[in-house]
Amino acid sequence: MTDNEHQRPPTAPRALQWTGELWSRAVHSAARSATFRIVAFALGVRIFTAFMAFIVNIVFPLAQKQQFTVLDRTHLLWDTFARYDSGWYFGIARHGYEFVEGGRSNLAFFPVYPLLMRYLGLAFGGGRQNLYLAGVVISWVAYALAMVMLYRLGRTYLSEAAAERAVIFASVFPFAFFYGVVYSEALFLLFTVTAFYGFRTKQWWVGAAAGALASATRVNGIMALPALALMAWQSAGSEPALRKRAVAAVAFVPLGLVLYSVYVDTLSGSYFEWSYSIRRWNYDIAGSPLKGFVYLFTQLATRPYQYLTTEAIAPYDVLHAITALAFIASLPFVGRRLGSAFVVHMALNLWLPLSSGVFEGVGRYCAVLFPFFFLMATITPFILRTGLLVASAALYMLCMSLWVNLHPIF
Repeated sequence: MTDNEHQRPPTAPRALQWTGELWSRAVHSAARSATFRIVAFALGVRIFTAFMAFIVNIVFPLAQKQQFTVLDRTHLLWDTFARYDSGWYFGIARHGYEFVEGGRSNLAFFPVYPLLMRYLGLAFGGGRQNLYLAGVVISWVAYALAMVMLYRLGRTYLSEAAAERAVIFASVFPFAFFYGVVYSEALFLLFTVTAFYGFRTKQWWVGAAAGALASATRVNGIMALPALALMAWQSAGSEPALRKRAVAAVAFVPLGLVLYSVYVDTLSGSYFEWSYSIRRWNYDIAGSPLKGFVYLFTQLATRPYQYLTTEAIAPYDVLHAITALAFIASLPFVGRRLGSAFVVHMALNLWLPLSSGVFEGVGRYCAVLFPFFFLMATITPFILRTGLLVASAALYMLCMSLWVNLHPIF
């Protein structure tokens, strides 16, 4: 064989074979990646949930008249993504904020999610449908990223298998369907988990930026501040330089709320008008968190059948109350397994809605309290953990179906 034959490039079939081998190795390597598996699982959950919501919308009648539609007409698929508060987010994305003196104002809805809807919707071409489509895309992407960050944070406390189980428990939590609709839950969860991850791993400005975005995404974002401060202090240890960086980063977290309050003042003349607007939805905070439970259990103890069958909101309040009780009961176990910072985070974010004396929305507020999912992932024995997972998935389908059919489970 001559030297020229040694230098001859591979034939086309051989080149194709090499390319196929490289592609196969890349795919195999990606499939072994936890990030790849989690993103694939997350997208699978969202697609399956969207399909089931579509079927529910076809088969079951609406519990009340539809308030708005995603298109200019009723659509049994697209409308499953947008109910109740979705209309408020759409209004902000399309028309901006408006101060309504003495009435319910869209200032109660914090700006990060609707602003992302606006600019992504414009990138899609603008118009009603594209704004709603942007909201769905943001929620789906944020949910997938939130599950990746949940896994990464979980790996700093748990085994790989337990961290992946936490992702599954989070995804089939009874109110986790809110992660895939035009609501801010998925985005808020992403920012919150990332903030804790940043402070846990001493990536101070990752934690600071994510915390600031969380405080501008939902009103309860600021309730994470004490827990983030505690997490940062614990991570910094006794080294003075690290403690200074931690303090500076934590001080950055309220910036989102501060900037939004300044903007609200330019519209209404009050930095706290957003809080007054929230109260006009019957969310008077700082009351006793036991008030709602006392009323609910009194009714169930004295007239259970009449209460559940004659009071329109009763079945949904029971679902919210059971969820809240499960999270409250978990606090000691969260503290023992994960640490005090997560107990502070959960306790404050449970107290805030429960102090209003009503259970409206409590389920979805619990959906972003991620330490609970870490705890569920560590339950033994296997049969108990599996049973809880199956029960959670069944309740997920029930609650999603109720929401799609416009039952008041918002």
